[in-house]
Amino acid sequence: MTVMKIRDIKKSFGDKVILEKVNADIKKGDRIGLVGNNGAGKTTLANILYGSIQPDSGTVNSSKQGIKMGFLLQSTEYTVTDFKEVTTSHENELLKNSSELGLKKVQEWDGERLKHLSGGEKLKLSLARIWAAKPDVLILDEPTNHLDYQGVEWLVGEIKQFSGTVIIISHDRYFMDQTVNQVVELENGISTVYKGNYSEYREEKERRNLEQMHHYEVQQKRKEKVEQQIENLQNWSDKAHKQSTKQDGYKEYYRMKAKKMDVQVKSKRKRLEKELEKNKVEKPVEDCKVNFQFGSSGKRGNSILEAKGISKSFEGRVLFEDSHFYIKHGERIGIFGENGCGKTTLIKTVLGQIALSKGELWKSDSLKIGYLSQDVDELDTEKTALEILGITERDEISRVRTIFANIGLKEDKITKPISTLSLGERTRVKLVGMLLKNLDLLILDEPTNHLDLVSRESLEKTLEEFAGTILVISHDVYFMNKLCDKLLVFENKKILRVEKSLTEYLSRSEEPVSNSKEELLVLQNKITALLGEISLLTREDPKYNEIDQKLSELLKRKREIS
Repeated sequence: MTVMKIRDIKKSFGDKVILEKVNADIKKGDRIGLVGNNGAGKTTLANILYGSIQPDSGTVNSSKQGIKMGFLLQSTEYTVTDFKEVTTSHENELLKNSSELGLKKVQEWDGERLKHLSGGEKLKLSLARIWAAKPDVLILDEPTNHLDYQGVEWLVGEIKQFSGTVIIISHDRYFMDQTVNQVVELENGISTVYKGNYSEYREEKERRNLEQMHHYEVQQKRKEKVEQQIENLQNWSDKAHKQSTKQDGYKEYYRMKAKKMDVQVKSKRKRLEKELEKNKVEKPVEDCKVNFQFGSSGKRGNSILEAKGISKSFEGRVLFEDSHFYIKHGERIGIFGENGCGKTTLIKTVLGQIALSKGELWKSDSLKIGYLSQDVDELDTEKTALEILGITERDEISRVRTIFANIGLKEDKITKPISTLSLGERTRVKLVGMLLKNLDLLILDEPTNHLDLVSRESLEKTLEEFAGTILVISHDVYFMNKLCDKLLVFENKKILRVEKSLTEYLSRSEEPVSNSKEELLVLQNKITALLGEISLLTREDPKYNEIDQKLSELLKRKREIS
């Protein structure tokens, strides 16, 4: 059953065309991933479907009157009053959703507590509020931003159980692989529909691009051949015209010959134009090549950082205590733990921004650290990107312009105030600031937030080549598995160094446990590990169905004991 028909949607803002020709049929139960580079118009289209903005032309027709829509905003622009509705609600479903997202006793939170919600808490309360309304069509714009693994796992399971239609805008490849069964790509304002999850979409897109490139090259060779024939005929015609003015006895012969060739030239050119008009093959659009070329000082050594019995408390609340670990040069270490456990606090102690309550944190004296924080709002919105970086030397300005071009920010972007840039573009400005330095240690706090899919993949490739040390917090399971082979884990108020990847760590516990609370924790870890494993497979892989079956069994058992 088709619930929405989208026909020839167009939308411009000023002179900038965002959507040129968007068409799609949305059916009941569909799980649609909306993809495209930053600025492609994904959120604009979501707002048109929701009805909060109107298209310039085209239609969105619903199959029934009063279709109920839920929309999770990317920026979580909700007020304290909105959140108060969740905490004071007597609806069991809403409070149950809050609890499953890891928000305990929200009904006891007062106005002051609601004013100081973290990004993750805001997102979870917004999700709980929208989900409890039981919409027919649910639009989720970057739903996994700030969600910890428990939250992502809950959301994947709930989307599988949800009977309505879900439209997801996300740069989280792992999440998209688990949730969507078709992809609508927006490219140059035009929509293209693909069947399957994100990985299957990428494979099919690559196959189509290769096929299109083949047809394009065949067409170009045919075009070159005909144009060469036209050029030869034109040369012979010009020569005949010249001969007709020189040789008295043959003027008419050469004149007729020239006219005949002129007709042939016109005929061939007309046939070529007709052929191109009828069967023209455009050159496929290549993915933007984003080159994050980090420098490195080239320093070598053993340990660059050591923690000895470190502890940190805030107003009587212990985040971590009596923790010991070390970090060596060149290691890639992921920081893992639930929201609020102290991950960002640990980073701030490494940066020297806050003091420890106890213990010693030793750092190499020559250590040069680059830090990419989650907060892109800290940039001065009145300044341009060039002014933010404080570059004045002519050679340096030229180099910076080249780097900006490499990461997809053109001249018109870097000379405008930061306030005009998207969140993803602001993240790139901060990255460029790091590119200009020779660093030993990169500390990345949710580095893939706001980056589009092409940029995420390019960042992964470059970080794999970086010669220094990387310390990263990320809820992007795919990113963590690809990059980090070691972890700093927050467990029972301690920070532990673990010589495993995230998937290996989450699948470590195989022993059955009788206590339901402990069993639930083990189940959650197993489910997350399997989700990480299945995200690397296609549906055609023999192991896919086996893992999918295990996931269904574990989710069923989890619901039984919850």
